[in-house]
Amino acid sequence: MMAQNGLVVVGIDVAKDKVNACIRELSQRQMCPSTPQGHRKLVAWLRKCQVNKAVMEASGGYERDWAKVLRGSGIEVRIVDPKRVRSFAQSAGCLAKNDAIDAEMIAWFAETFSEAPGQVHDAAQEELQALVKARLNLVDLKIRLEAQSEHAAPGQAHKARVRVLKSLLEEIAKLEVAISAQVRASPHLAERAEIIESVPGFAKATSATLVAGMPELGQVSDEIVAALLGVAPYDDDSGKRRGDRHIKGGRRWVRNAIYMPCVGAATLNNPVFKAYYQRLIAKGKEPKVAITACMRKLIIILNTMIARRQKWDPHRYAVN
Repeated sequence: MMAQNGLVVVGIDVAKDKVNACIRELSQRQMCPSTPQGHRKLVAWLRKCQVNKAVMEASGGYERDWAKVLRGSGIEVRIVDPKRVRSFAQSAGCLAKNDAIDAEMIAWFAETFSEAPGQVHDAAQEELQALVKARLNLVDLKIRLEAQSEHAAPGQAHKARVRVLKSLLEEIAKLEVAISAQVRASPHLAERAEIIESVPGFAKATSATLVAGMPELGQVSDEIVAALLGVAPYDDDSGKRRGDRHIKGGRRWVRNAIYMPCVGAATLNNPVFKAYYQRLIAKGKEPKVAITACMRKLIIILNTMIARRQKWDPHRYAVN
């Protein structure tokens, strides 16, 4: 049995040790363990049901192996935001939650919003993202340990922190070498990084974060790229009331990682963004609001630069 449009979609709920799959239009369900045997079982079942598109939520990395297996079997894979699926389920009146229900909700969500394409799999970009996230996690840990080291501690405890900090610095350095090698080894990643690094104030760590975390740059509209980063202002109006605009959603880990570089660019080392920031402050904007506006301008300009494959030009990209 095939869908009228020739597309059979499966929703897959991914857990650490298993997946639950649901094909709503065929009323078919399947549970498979996260093992090589489970991989083969799921692929065989999907082929029997003539499935050609699988949709699963981002599940902290557990979805990667399953996505790789399905793509290797010729099945299109789409990774979706869990919050969107949960909001969809709640809007449909489905308040219960378990693995089987989640799989059905994912399938229903995919059928309802079928116009969204599946991501083109890029193994090099995926590996870069894993390396960048690992570095950011270690940097966060280093910052926390350094903050603790400001307080007096018994000699042995202090020595332990010093040893751990030294080890963290070594591992961070190794990851930075691996990140640079990964970027250089992939021409399309290297080109994107070079374009980003041409913007005054943005060095290799920032460019690697943007290349890893924003693969859509240069391929989507300015509105979408701002929303993906989480710097798009959303209205909060009702009737005659006009509320303040707020940002929400987006990829927090990318936004947090480029926040301080953007502060530096807007206040110190990028004349274009510095002038824009000062104009906003002169208009009465709070510093944090002005920095957020600079981040939004930055990601929109980068979106244009990468789409055109052009490096930074302060005259062409002067911010109005």
